[in-house]
Amino acid sequence: MAKRTTTRIEPTFDGPAERKASGGFSVSEDDRVMPSAKKQPAAKRKAEKAERGQPSRRSRKKPKRGFFGGLTRAVYWCFVLALWGGIAAAGIVIYYGAQMPSATTWAIPDRPPNVKIVSVDGKLLANRGMTGGEAVGLHEMSPYIPQAVMAIEDRRFYSHFGIDPMGLGRALLGNLTSGRFSQGGSTLTQQLAKNLFLKPDRTIERKVQEVLLALWLEQKHTKDQILEMYLNRVYFGSGAYGVEAASRRYFGKSARDVTLSEAALLAGLLKAPSRLSPARDPKAAEARAQLVLAAMRDENMIGEKELATAMSAPATRAASYWTGSEHYVADRIMEELPNLIGEVRSDIIVDSTIDLTLQDLAEKSIRRLIDENGQKLSVSQGALVSIDNSGAVRAMVGGYDYANSQFDRAAEARRQPGSAFKPFVYLAALEAGRTPDSIRNDAPISIGKWKPDNYNGKYFGRVTLATALAKSLNSVAAQLTMEVGSDAVIEVAHRMGIESQLQANTSIALGTSEVTPLELTAAYVPFANGGYKPEVHFIQRITTTGGDVLYEGAGGNAPRVVRPEIVGMMNSMMTGTVEVGTAKKAAFNWPSAGKTGTSQNSRDAWFVGYTANLTTGVWFGNDDGKPMKKVTGGALPAQAWHEFMVAAHEGVPIAPLPGTWKSAPQAEPGSVPMASIEEPDHPAAAPAAAPVSRNLPMDDVGAADGDAGFVPMPQEPPTASIGRRPVPQADVGGPVVRRQTSILDVIMGN
Repeated sequence: MAKRTTTRIEPTFDGPAERKASGGFSVSEDDRVMPSAKKQPAAKRKAEKAERGQPSRRSRKKPKRGFFGGLTRAVYWCFVLALWGGIAAAGIVIYYGAQMPSATTWAIPDRPPNVKIVSVDGKLLANRGMTGGEAVGLHEMSPYIPQAVMAIEDRRFYSHFGIDPMGLGRALLGNLTSGRFSQGGSTLTQQLAKNLFLKPDRTIERKVQEVLLALWLEQKHTKDQILEMYLNRVYFGSGAYGVEAASRRYFGKSARDVTLSEAALLAGLLKAPSRLSPARDPKAAEARAQLVLAAMRDENMIGEKELATAMSAPATRAASYWTGSEHYVADRIMEELPNLIGEVRSDIIVDSTIDLTLQDLAEKSIRRLIDENGQKLSVSQGALVSIDNSGAVRAMVGGYDYANSQFDRAAEARRQPGSAFKPFVYLAALEAGRTPDSIRNDAPISIGKWKPDNYNGKYFGRVTLATALAKSLNSVAAQLTMEVGSDAVIEVAHRMGIESQLQANTSIALGTSEVTPLELTAAYVPFANGGYKPEVHFIQRITTTGGDVLYEGAGGNAPRVVRPEIVGMMNSMMTGTVEVGTAKKAAFNWPSAGKTGTSQNSRDAWFVGYTANLTTGVWFGNDDGKPMKKVTGGALPAQAWHEFMVAAHEGVPIAPLPGTWKSAPQAEPGSVPMASIEEPDHPAAAPAAAPVSRNLPMDDVGAADGDAGFVPMPQEPPTASIGRRPVPQADVGGPVVRRQTSILDVIMGN
């Protein structure tokens, strides 16, 4: 048995190595798992590394990467950035896309409805509505228009999928190079999406939504459909939306007839419609059009010859606003539409009563007379209205130039008619029993403090009513108003068609109450058509573009407002105005009649006349009421009326005026002393009756029983006709009342 030792042997590391005993246990420094914290001398460490074959830190060199190594590293980091950028972009798209309605609910919004107004022969008068023009198919419009738009706005339209990465990159590079935002990378599809659905805000949200909507449009519609929608909705400046409205606005023609140079101008407007509009800056518009033409040549859309021809075209100059007197009519029609069909919800076509040829004639006549006489006679405005016997307005000019002033003087301006109002005074007198042969004394008179004077202070003594009306004698008109009463005159005027409020005073005889040219002209129509008052209208029919009728004028019965024999008397008297009276300049080779009118100090000058075919009224004056230089109704208004009516009746068979009244032979009028009349508070309440003096003239009745001035009226037949239209039984002025002779009659010579 081996002898055990009780002494424990511990291993040592730091001491000197002892000789290893056979079978003994020892651990050296190199056998440690963890290195010693005690640092070895530097020389010893280097020696040990040298023994192990490890290079020193100083002798270690970094490997050379070279050009391709740097390129690889750059590609790597670009890929990393692109990856993270894509993830961020996807996150933004998902975030903003989630806030949009479901794609299943997306739909193209309806284009704002257009109102197309045409003349009686189907020619375009005007377009109204938010767009200002109708929609035109891509195959209908000039082929230069889509080519020009694509050349300057989206050259790769037919090859991209709604977003053009190449175009976007090119725009980004250009913006970085120039240091400012000078180019846009939006495609036509994106622009359409923005116009259809979005607000013009420059935000990330709007841009993301624009991209998503563009992708949706490309999936749902063909390229041609997208381009057509874009061209019919995009804004071209000056209130014109769509190529049709813009073509009408700037060139006065349809988009179907646009030339190459005009198409280039339209395409150039898309960059800045308001600033580049030829109505604002024709030179800027032309310069931009030149760039469009160059782009079209670069894309081989046109040849060198076409380019040269288009480049040499003169610059387009457009009025600052829609021009043409037909727009006065269009404005009036738009005011009437809500009462006829309610709210306009889809494109409609309005068949108007306007004859565009007559409309142009009227406008040219008014403009020419003002151009030639405006400065010399201090006249700046004019208006004309022409109405046929059915009440259809065939022409209406509301001022000298619609582009400069859209105020409609024909339908909205109330002015004093002067003596043009006298026919209603004479009509009231005839209905009260007078005749055109009744005698009155034309002499200076006083009615209270009012002393109506004749023009130029000239008086004619004893004259017939026919002569007094032809010569427009103020004293006689005032006497007749005193006899019948101002209320009777007002009743007649309203019955005939005057709608404005009239003042019940004796001065109404001289036209001191204001009226519009439209209503005054309409009130003369019963004289022309035999005594009927038709409804004045501008619209014949309203239909949808599909042909459905929304409204059609009834063209029904027109009530009789004047008895036939009275119409004959009035026409006999007013014929004298044209033949021998104040409107001789208006006469032409048709039976015609009418009345001139001039307000105080020539502030207004009128002539309203008619044939059996048309009734036309003309007014000249100034908007501020400034007096003209001795312009009377027998001057400029009669000239304009003559020019218009001669052209309007060319080739039309001559027809006589209604009525067959003939004047009875009269003794030569003598002299009657000047009358002085005190105006009673109530003109109808005349002084007590007095015996009739047989040496004073009487009306053409010769009644010895005191019924001086009474003319028995024949019974009206149950029905009469105006043209082929049946009209109801006459019911005008109430029953005939036998008028008692008064002292006033004696003084007046009745």
